Amino acid sequence: MWATIRGFVERHPRLTAWIALAIGMVAILLWSARDVGLTPSQMLALVVATIILAGLCVWIISWEDEEEEAGSEAQPSKKA
Repeated sequence: MWATIRGFVERHPRLTAWIALAIGMVAILLWSARDVGLTPSQMLALVVATIILAGLCVWIISWEDEEEEAGSEAQPSKKA
């Protein structure tokens, strides 16, 4: 089972980051809003917006990875 999970994480690092970040953010949201008195539809809308926000965060962070990969391909490595 752990090998399957590890393989998924290695094949889909951004999706895994999105899932992990979304779980953490939704947990914080639900804990913070527990006594606010939101209706179920309002809470569902906040949860959906939080999941989308987590995806956007991972996507924006991945821009830096893409820039680093492009920069390393443009510069040949120097060997001494």
